[in-house]
Amino acid sequence: MKIVVLGAGALGAYYGARWQETGHEVINLVREGRADQLRTHGLTLHSKMGNYEVPNLTIAESPEEIQEADLVFLSVKGYHLRGTIPWLKELVQKGAKVLPVLNGVEHLPILQKELGEEAVIGGLAYIIATLDENGHVQHTSTFHDLVFGPLHPSQQQICEEIGIACNQANMDGKQSANILEEIWNKYMFITAFSGITTATNLPIGDVRQYPETFIISKKILQEMKTLANAHHIQLTDEQVENAFEKLNGFDHEMTSSMHQDRRKGLPLEVEHLHGGALRLAEEHELPLPYIQTIHAMIKPFESYQK
Repeated sequence: MKIVVLGAGALGAYYGARWQETGHEVINLVREGRADQLRTHGLTLHSKMGNYEVPNLTIAESPEEIQEADLVFLSVKGYHLRGTIPWLKELVQKGAKVLPVLNGVEHLPILQKELGEEAVIGGLAYIIATLDENGHVQHTSTFHDLVFGPLHPSQQQICEEIGIACNQANMDGKQSANILEEIWNKYMFITAFSGITTATNLPIGDVRQYPETFIISKKILQEMKTLANAHHIQLTDEQVENAFEKLNGFDHEMTSSMHQDRRKGLPLEVEHLHGGALRLAEEHELPLPYIQTIHAMIKPFESYQK
């Protein structure tokens, strides 16, 4: 496949490198600063699942440099979504489908409106990774799951091709017949995980040492399940329990990407995640007191710079 990674941060760079490792053509479409970093230091994955140094790294700073593509792997932060749309439109006109793996759900109708429903595939990723000072990927989890599925009947073939590419690569890929439920299930989980670790400024193991604090993550999971149900997504109490057990089973030092961004003084996705949940709740006049409180606690650090 010819794959364009738009947003070659930790997540995009990781999956792009894994596809390139197995022989697919990968182009990293990035802004000037990231392009300079990649040209200077190259790209290496430092991973519990196997290290990899990318040879012959292909970098583009504009879609005009790209003649054709099968897939755009969109892995930008939520606050950068709007800025990618002109580039995405150009790549879709060149034949690409778009696989966004942003957290939350608000990006899907935005992309479908701007690019057309046939162009936007459903997707999400489960991975914990960050960039070091050289822009190399530090993959600190033992999971690197990519879940995808059609949001339009015309997308079955491209989803099968993505499935083959994932099966060839050093990652765990899964095609889902109910991708919207999968996306909401991830949204439920990440809202709790990122919320509790970022608000407390602690890894999950330290949070667990205080049961009266850790239980707030379960309250957030329950609120997100109620929100999903209000939007006709049938998340269940069992999925809430599974998510809570996942948090309970994480290594002591495990933390969320949002908390890592807070530690680095980088902008936070709090509006895209927790703010998005509150906006979706307003449509149904649904109170989310725990999410509202976590949102308020994180908000002062949203654009914090060291």
